[in-house]
Amino acid sequence: MAPHLVVSITGHGFGHVAQTAPVLNLLHRRTPGLRITVRSAVPQAHLSSRIHVPYIHLPSEGDIGMAMTSALDVSIEQSRAAYQNFHADWDARVTEEARALRELGADLVLSNVGYLSLAGAQRAGIPNAALCSLNWADIYRHYCGDDAIAMQIRACYANADAFLRTTPGMAMGELPNLVPVSPIAEVGHDRRDELDRLLGLSGHEKLVLVSMGGIASRLPIERWPRIAGVRWLVQRSWRVVHPDAIEIESLPLSFGDLLASSDALLCKPGYGSFVEAACSATPVLYVDRADWPEAPALIEWLRQHDACREVTRQELEQGTLAQELERLWSAPSFARPAPGGASQVADWLAESLR
Repeated sequence: MAPHLVVSITGHGFGHVAQTAPVLNLLHRRTPGLRITVRSAVPQAHLSSRIHVPYIHLPSEGDIGMAMTSALDVSIEQSRAAYQNFHADWDARVTEEARALRELGADLVLSNVGYLSLAGAQRAGIPNAALCSLNWADIYRHYCGDDAIAMQIRACYANADAFLRTTPGMAMGELPNLVPVSPIAEVGHDRRDELDRLLGLSGHEKLVLVSMGGIASRLPIERWPRIAGVRWLVQRSWRVVHPDAIEIESLPLSFGDLLASSDALLCKPGYGSFVEAACSATPVLYVDRADWPEAPALIEWLRQHDACREVTRQELEQGTLAQELERLWSAPSFARPAPGGASQVADWLAESLR
């Protein structure tokens, strides 16, 4: 029977899908007949926009992540309570996860980056690996302290066959099984000429793609002042009423192609946003995430590989971005980084599935 890869993808933002999908797309081509099951709380529509090979989707709430009040802000007390509840019956939870993985007939478990699936696989004797730029042990410890829960989480990662840490990413120096890999990105195609014709734009107008990731949040773009020659690409669910706003869903381009065709990306620090923008040579305006421990590594890497500038939360809320956009567009260009990580991870997984 063809091997069965069971993949867990956290629903905490869309960057985890951006890291995992290119690996699955490549691995499926290299391993004919591979069966893939994706367990995730991420909406299937988004999964399928990134995962282009056959898979079975099982809705799953396999990890806590962190409770967020917006795309930028963590609710520490709500997160702490959720973790205490999640770990209150930890042994029984792991036993149930092991049973579920056995029933699925998993030959290998890959997690980005929930730790319950790793613990279940380890109890069931199933090979397992983590893939991510962060781990919840370090995130939890940063906000909630180095307690017994942090130790349980860390053990799940440390006991995996490998923690495949993407570049850029947190240091994770305490993990004995760390395997650094190159950047992972699905790079879109520059279809700007087609986009200009579709929207009736002149060659001098600028398109800024606005994306705050998969955390529910909204920018008050309807209150932003108009900036001459600048159009904003925004998601339909925000219901923005602004003369220069264009709904992303109205355009027959994938998100990756839109990113590669835009003059700038406006976002928060996030793995998918930063790496895909750099690999597409799309300049970035970003607003820092308050106290998010992964952000410094992402920002340092972006500054080395792409034109970028930081804006304040006040500038973001008020839309006073004209000056920073001009500075961004006058900055020197960079050589595009090579996203070789998907191939490295696919090689590791293929070897493990033999």
